[in-house]
Amino acid sequence: MSSNADQNIRPDYDDVLQAIADYALGYRIKSKEAWNTARNCLIDTLGCGLLALRFPECTKHLGPLVDGTVVPHGARVPGTPYRLDPVKAAWDIGCIVRWLDYNDTWLAAEWGHPSDNLGGILAVADHLSQKRVAEGKAPLTMRDVLEAMIMAHEIQGVLALENSFNRVGLDHVVLVKVASTAVVAKLMGASRDQMLSALSHAWVDGQALRTYRHAPNAGSRKSWAAGDATSRAVRLADIAMRGEMGIPGVLTAPQWGFYDVLFSKTNKDQKLKPEDKRQFTLPQAFGAYVMENILFKISFPAEFHAQTAAEAAVILHPEVKDRLDDIERIVITTHESAIRIISKQGTLANAADRDHCLQYMAAVPLIFGRLTAEHYEDSFHEANPMIDQLRDKMDVVEDERYTREYLEADKRSIANAIQVFFADGTSTDKVAVEYPIGHRRRRKEGIPLLEDKFRHNLATRFPGQRCEKIFNLCKDQALLESTPAHEFVDLFVI
Repeated sequence: MSSNADQNIRPDYDDVLQAIADYALGYRIKSKEAWNTARNCLIDTLGCGLLALRFPECTKHLGPLVDGTVVPHGARVPGTPYRLDPVKAAWDIGCIVRWLDYNDTWLAAEWGHPSDNLGGILAVADHLSQKRVAEGKAPLTMRDVLEAMIMAHEIQGVLALENSFNRVGLDHVVLVKVASTAVVAKLMGASRDQMLSALSHAWVDGQALRTYRHAPNAGSRKSWAAGDATSRAVRLADIAMRGEMGIPGVLTAPQWGFYDVLFSKTNKDQKLKPEDKRQFTLPQAFGAYVMENILFKISFPAEFHAQTAAEAAVILHPEVKDRLDDIERIVITTHESAIRIISKQGTLANAADRDHCLQYMAAVPLIFGRLTAEHYEDSFHEANPMIDQLRDKMDVVEDERYTREYLEADKRSIANAIQVFFADGTSTDKVAVEYPIGHRRRRKEGIPLLEDKFRHNLATRFPGQRCEKIFNLCKDQALLESTPAHEFVDLFVI
């Protein structure tokens, strides 16, 4: 027998793929908290999308690739007149909900925004619901949408708990692609084998690099990358539903699999030693943990690691606003992830660069007492040189406790503290905020503000009467869950 030949024994599907598929197809969500939180997540995500429609840099990406395209039972993009095929609709919805960096967040070994998955979920649910009604069948309901959201959050979030894709240079939207693929395939009626095939294609796809999120190359791709990922998931699920074969060993195949190619350490000869091999760990079974513990961005459209820094700056604003010229030094105490992702010096090239700069997101509320999406625009930055003057006076230091408690399962804090020192030797108190208002520990305080945020975002797009109709429906858990998916989307069409 020749030794110069591969042993062509086709493996079973990798265990991680089977665990995801079995969860998506078989798990029954019983957590009342998860269902309720999913409802709040839905309204917040849609509201973020509506607000983004005020920005031309976002809206230039929307609509059919070919003008005049007519799509039977096309999926609608909320807040627009567009009726698109589900793949492009998923791209557009994913783009608007992520554009302003204002939707929910999950922080662990990997970071991300699980509500990004709504792009694929809502596009497919809207299209299929319309199609089913036209065929005389029962529509999909918003309960199906909420269930898909809970599951997508869980798949993305549990994979993120101990598996750091950023450490190997990959962007977290790989998890959007995988999670969306699973739940969209379920909405399409996938069998287990079809689901596994779709998931294998999601992993074998070339994955996005994080280049566009970091200095000196940060740019607006980070605002549509998740839309691209959830859209790709819809396409891959469709391919699998047409009977396309899967790639069972996509993760574990020696030399050619995801683990060896993209997730393990390599030397200059691209040869892996046993100690350099890395595989995913799943520290807990899939359930409803991630949705229950999701972080909402309520106060500021800002990268989440800076939320508490912005809150601390707002607290300090009354004390420093009349002494800005007297500031000698500003110390921001933070955690390791914030330093690695968003601590920047030097020129900030664009709005996407600014909303991922810890120092910028602290300086603006110190000066103005608030932080809005408009504060990242070129015109605002150019008109306010004091922002960069304060940035130049900032020192960023790590508190090891903040770093440790960021990862502790019973805490998951996102702590920042700010202290301002003046030229005359005086200083403010050190103002620390360890849990942002969108944290599970501050749900009672946060949900009324989340609802106010939704009302405000609705009002940027719709007349008052329709805003009230949408808001009242979304407040009623039972009524919302029973509403056909396409009828819900009807309320958001221009």
